[in-house]
Amino acid sequence: MHIAIAGNIGSGKTTLTRMLAHHYGWEARYEKVLNNPYLEDYYRDIARWSFALEVYFLKERFRDNIDISHADHTIIQDRSIHEGVHVFTRNNYEQGNLSERDYTTYMELFEQMTSIVGYPDLMIYLRASVPHLVRNIQKRGRDYEQAIPLDYLAGLNQHYDDFIFRHYPAKVLTIDKDSLDFENNPSHFAQIVDRIDHQLYGLFDFHSEKTEK
Repeated sequence: MHIAIAGNIGSGKTTLTRMLAHHYGWEARYEKVLNNPYLEDYYRDIARWSFALEVYFLKERFRDNIDISHADHTIIQDRSIHEGVHVFTRNNYEQGNLSERDYTTYMELFEQMTSIVGYPDLMIYLRASVPHLVRNIQKRGRDYEQAIPLDYLAGLNQHYDDFIFRHYPAKVLTIDKDSLDFENNPSHFAQIVDRIDHQLYGLFDFHSEKTEK
């Protein structure tokens, strides 16, 4: 089974991935942030490095998806190939950080890749406001993230909602992150686990979980 955690920068994806992997005994696959050869350059000059970074992430996520498709156990993935493209790459294109030529080339590559890999069995979307994201980004203190423009985060949030609620065709569990501290509050984490159990193992109408609030 393939579980994916979706959400903006600072939404808590990596933390929830780690906690759920530990709780269920799943294998965790994390987004390639540490030792990423482009990330610091990207945040210093987003327009200059967008294409290189997006292709790098696409390559890494595609490799993960191939591995997941052949696995005989459950894998939980920190950000999927689908949101990477339809949220982050599209946001960079619409904000002028990717040229029409580069965006067209990138999307053709993505379409060839997704003809091979499918959708996760469940996507868990951590939905968070920009102020909440900013607080978390400041708290974790990665130097290269501190200068992320607010309109960049806001654009990503808009694309996430549009993608999840209007275009994504598979099963989604939406979690409003602003009101939860699942890392430090066991009852909040238990609420999430209960909802995942309903999705994966019980009778439950997932459409009510996906509806935009």
